[in-house]
Amino acid sequence: MGRGLAALGVVVLLSTACGDDEMNRADGGDGAATDGGIQLDGGEDGTDGPKLDVPDSTDPGPGSCNPSGQDDFSYIWVANSDEGSVSKIDTVTGVELGRYWAGPAEDSSDPSRTSVNLEGDVVVSVRDPGGITKISALESGCVDLDGDGAIRTSQGADEILPWGQDECVLWHTVIPSAEQYNGPRPTAWDARTVVDPDGGCSMGAARVWVGYLHENGHGVFWRLDGETGELLDEVDGPQYENRPYGGAVDAHGNFWVTGWQHDHALRIDGETLEITDFGNPGVEFYGMTLDAEGGLWVADRSDSGAVAHLDPFSGEWSVITEVGGKTRGIQIDREGQAWVAGNNPCRLVQIDTATQTVVNAEIPLPGCGQPVGISIDADGYVWVVDREANKAFKVDPRTYAVEETVEGLVGPYTYSDMTGSGLALVSNPPTG
Repeated sequence: MGRGLAALGVVVLLSTACGDDEMNRADGGDGAATDGGIQLDGGEDGTDGPKLDVPDSTDPGPGSCNPSGQDDFSYIWVANSDEGSVSKIDTVTGVELGRYWAGPAEDSSDPSRTSVNLEGDVVVSVRDPGGITKISALESGCVDLDGDGAIRTSQGADEILPWGQDECVLWHTVIPSAEQYNGPRPTAWDARTVVDPDGGCSMGAARVWVGYLHENGHGVFWRLDGETGELLDEVDGPQYENRPYGGAVDAHGNFWVTGWQHDHALRIDGETLEITDFGNPGVEFYGMTLDAEGGLWVADRSDSGAVAHLDPFSGEWSVITEVGGKTRGIQIDREGQAWVAGNNPCRLVQIDTATQTVVNAEIPLPGCGQPVGISIDADGYVWVVDREANKAFKVDPRTYAVEETVEGLVGPYTYSDMTGSGLALVSNPPTG
């Protein structure tokens, strides 16, 4: 049941923009978030225009629109969990373009999940103290709070501005989780796409789902206004043995949540907010993602290792073994290939989702330590974030060559939709 924000959380609007150069601002501290709107226009394909893995507007996929309103860019957002920050990295050059505190506790924050919307903006969830923060991808979406005619924002890895001073950090919503164990983990934007009966497309403001573990042991899931961070809906979930862990939104706006280890997989209906429990096929859940048809894929963190698949139509699970041991993050590209972070030994795993077979369980990552996160960039390259090596690897999916290695990350424990490719895949599935 949806209910108002006042009783449950605090939103601090650090920078909020709307409309024709109008700005809504808060002075910091507690305050009611202002209403905002966002217009997402159609765009070109990844060759000449938007670079967030959104296909050509002439190939929108069945029952979908092309919601891209981006410029020509492609970023991956990596949470530096041990530093309390999040890095913005250009996926073409491998250069870190900015670094931001993930929450008001600055270096005492504990960020993990990042989720990118179809405009390239990110939200990062902070586990302790609980909260979620939105950062604009482009300076055009930032707000000149001090009125000096320029946007003050981080310009690289060595520059983190004090909390409240970076004008591209737009809002922070406090989540009432008492400790790191309970803090928010499943985090995902929706596409907010509405398909008109005549075949046209209209867009509303994107929303953000986030979940945490209440002190009573129940999962709690919030849907927030993507422009303001205000709470729109709250769903009280089931009792957890451990805690809610991974999250993704499908083309219908439903929020899929997997727990940790032997907890269950859930689907929260985007319209009714009703919960469907799909159980657990006997694996230790870790990273998760959705394929183009909305099927759920979950990595197995046990030493034996596996990848589980849930058919969203039949509700039946299948389990793929022979993946070579423990797996963590997982993402699926537009060719239907699942890419999985492997541990013990560290490696990259490729699975064909159509045939549910392992293509290669031993793709080497020279210099790796503990690969955790996986994402796909606009050009189809596979990104592997390594917590122990403090690196991110950019891998060619055809040759398996490591094309870039980004160093200087700090305990990057992040394995969600770091580029927005997962959301783009379900909202604009490939055809043919």
